[in-house]
Amino acid sequence: MKLNYDPQYNVAYLRLHEKTEQVTTTIKVSDEMNIDIAPDGTVYGIELLNANEQLADDHATLIVESQGRRREIPLTA
Repeated sequence: MKLNYDPQYNVAYLRLHEKTEQVTTTIKVSDEMNIDIAPDGTVYGIELLNANEQLADDHATLIVESQGRRREIPLTA
């Protein structure tokens, strides 16, 4: 899993799987969220528009916790 954030466009992409040669479909969940899926139903990733408002805590920081480690990433556009 990998999270990319582009502060210039305020877009985040949470990649769950590497895309293969299969054709993917993008499902628009809302004005601020799209989901990329494969024909077999595998979810490749989730795109978040207006990401800093969707991902940040009250201090405009994304908090990532994994394997007992914590990292804070500022989300400012």
